Amino acid sequence: MAERTRPRSHRSRWCRWVLVLALLVTGALVVGVLTHLRDDLPLETVRARWATGASRFVEVDGVQVHYRDEGSGPVVLLLHGTSASLHTWDGWAAELTRHYRVVRLDLLGFGLTGPSPARDYSIAAYVDFLDHARARLGLDSLLLAGNSLGGDIAWHYAIAHPDRVRALILVDSAGYPLTRSPAPLAFKIARWPLLPRLLTYLDPAALVENALRRCYGDPGRIQPGVLDRYLDLTLRPGNRVAFLDRMRTRGPDDSALVKTVAQPTLILWGARDRVIDASHASRFARDIPGAQLVMYDDLGHIPMEEDPARTVRDVEAFLARVRDRPARR
Repeated sequence: MAERTRPRSHRSRWCRWVLVLALLVTGALVVGVLTHLRDDLPLETVRARWATGASRFVEVDGVQVHYRDEGSGPVVLLLHGTSASLHTWDGWAAELTRHYRVVRLDLLGFGLTGPSPARDYSIAAYVDFLDHARARLGLDSLLLAGNSLGGDIAWHYAIAHPDRVRALILVDSAGYPLTRSPAPLAFKIARWPLLPRLLTYLDPAALVENALRRCYGDPGRIQPGVLDRYLDLTLRPGNRVAFLDRMRTRGPDDSALVKTVAQPTLILWGARDRVIDASHASRFARDIPGAQLVMYDDLGHIPMEEDPARTVRDVEAFLARVRDRPARR
């Protein structure tokens, strides 16, 4: 009598279908990744496009730092935020150079300066870097302004070197813990445990555009060529890895130190900021004695770039009040 063939179990068929589906999905993901890879741009190409006009380079701690030094008079030093560059201050520089010496630079990890050899992107490291750059450029008494990360560095520097800073301008500055995270998608992905390393290989165009649009109160104000600039500088060799390093840098909450800022301070803030909530503006104004606060109802996280003409008028009025005061000793 012939042995009967046992039928395949329903579970066995289901497992095979799951395996096939998993292989198909994995293959699709691999193909998707491979078709969206993008190499860095050659350094010479990025420099040729964006190190123009008054751009210069100076060696600071073994790094070729991109900077611009224009005009004459009291020194105004401008510090940009995360993933930005000295170009974010173009509008302010055009006006301020009529009466001031305006110096701006690309911070470590961003713009044309490129990454830190030590991969240290703590605020303390940035403060040291800033003081070394100041010394190399022969700057003494500063009117110091910073946006976002640059603002965080600026107020820390003002506390650490009070004899160097005559006045402080904070533009949508970092400094207090974020109770919620409205940040651009790239900022969020960079803090995930595994996926971020893909950001160093994939085409960042969509994430860069998303971040830029979120940083404007009205994305319709983004000028032609600005998105191209942000994308090109993201593709500067080393900057994508530096961005991840910076996003993963966790420092202590030292926001209590804000109360020790002693310099005359102007706080500018876009009420439509979707990176750092506008409630932080009033905290800075409350914690810094005598600070002046100006809010812009229709602007976002980078108001000096979104509407330079309007914001620089408030800066000029503030600087006119402090420029003739004697420097701190």
